[in-house]
Amino acid sequence: MISQAVQYNKEPTLYLQIAFTATLFSGLMQTAMGFFRLGFIIDFLSKATLLGFMAGSAVIVSLQQLKGLLGMVHFTSKMQIVPVLTAVFSHRDEWTWQSVVMGVCFLMFLLTTRQISARNPKLFWISAAAPLVSVILSTIIVYLIRNNTHAIQTIGHLPKGVNPPSVNLIHFSGPHLGLALKVGIITGILALTEGIAVGRTFAAMENYQVDGNKEMIALGLMNIVGSCASCFVTTGSFSRSAVNYNAGARTVVSNIIMATTVLITLLFLMPLFHYTPNLILAAIIITAVIGLIDYQGALHLWKVDKLDCVACLSSFFGVLFISVPIGLAIAVGISVFKILLNVTRPNTNVMGYISSTRTFQSLSRYSTAVRVPSFVIIAVEAPFYFANSNYLQERILRWTREEEERMKAKQEPAIKCVIIDMTAVTAIDTSGIDTICELRRILEKRSLKLVLANPVGNVMEKLFKSNALEAFGLDGLYLTVSEAVDDISSSWKPEKPLAEP
Repeated sequence: MISQAVQYNKEPTLYLQIAFTATLFSGLMQTAMGFFRLGFIIDFLSKATLLGFMAGSAVIVSLQQLKGLLGMVHFTSKMQIVPVLTAVFSHRDEWTWQSVVMGVCFLMFLLTTRQISARNPKLFWISAAAPLVSVILSTIIVYLIRNNTHAIQTIGHLPKGVNPPSVNLIHFSGPHLGLALKVGIITGILALTEGIAVGRTFAAMENYQVDGNKEMIALGLMNIVGSCASCFVTTGSFSRSAVNYNAGARTVVSNIIMATTVLITLLFLMPLFHYTPNLILAAIIITAVIGLIDYQGALHLWKVDKLDCVACLSSFFGVLFISVPIGLAIAVGISVFKILLNVTRPNTNVMGYISSTRTFQSLSRYSTAVRVPSFVIIAVEAPFYFANSNYLQERILRWTREEEERMKAKQEPAIKCVIIDMTAVTAIDTSGIDTICELRRILEKRSLKLVLANPVGNVMEKLFKSNALEAFGLDGLYLTVSEAVDDISSSWKPEKPLAEP
């Protein structure tokens, strides 16, 4: 995201200023979200959205690595698929067969070790050690043939020592402050989502709980400190956590050992990477990000929820062809639209009686369910809010009208009572209460009785406070549908109550 506005090779100081300022903004946002317990905002990035985002990012990052894998010098910094592919094929004269052959061989080696470890979890160490082995082998090979070819590009000189403090590079003014803020917020949210997801994954495996708000504060403080120590936005690593878990690590001592190893490498071993080829870094990155493409998860979304699959594909293609922020915004917009659709257009079902279980279930879902003569039993599967009250009123009246027409066509007894099963109505507002009262008046004009069954605690409380129950009378409210049918039908046919076997 920063490279689209500022090129590091042209303005390195400005690039670092934006990166470290963005990291600080990211940390401040994460800490504030944890402190004010705003973790629910992360939930708007649904699993479907992240699935598409990760896959799109994996494709883009993999294509970006073709520069190192093909030995190219000129390349684009843009992160869309069209500019990347254009850069790859417009500079075919820069491709070197030495880089291609060596890069493909190591890429196949890394992918093979990954498959071996995936098929046999006890051999996890093979894929874990493969990148280090590849770096060592490729460095040795390039060192041995250094006098014979210059076609393979290497990392070159790397200064020893840890990065210097970066407090002086953090700026809160200038024309690029907005860019730093945008990058910090977007990457910070993604980092939170991934970090908390990693924590919850391993918590589920080991049967312990993760406090999302504390995780946010921890990640935020880490990034605040990191912005002052030449670090970019950081989060919990799934792959590193998986390696630690499979190795039997249980405490932070494993991280202390890892940090010590990195520190020793930075202080004393950096010159050893002078001849490390860029192609091996590209191969390692491609191997890592390929695992983020979960096509089976996308197929599962299509089978289970078409709208979730649309959100996934929108995120995927948005990241590929437009940009990361817009791709995410489109996917989040579709996810929010799905929430609004479920709220404003909730499910309603006509229910029937299952004699074997002595319960009432949906007629469309259970073939053994049968209609109760003279009754229309309608289940509402959502809160009764202002956003859906008119829709629910229309649906209940339509169900009633359709049942009347069906019974008339089959010459069955006419409908006398409409029962609304409110078991799944978890909440209600004043608009919902007014709608129920209006329904009762409409049905009474048609000589139909309206009965409410099993309203939950807070719904019952609001109905009572609004005095809406007075209009229903003693026989207008029941604890269960069965009780309502038995009591009402007994006044018509006392010799054949429904509750009798």
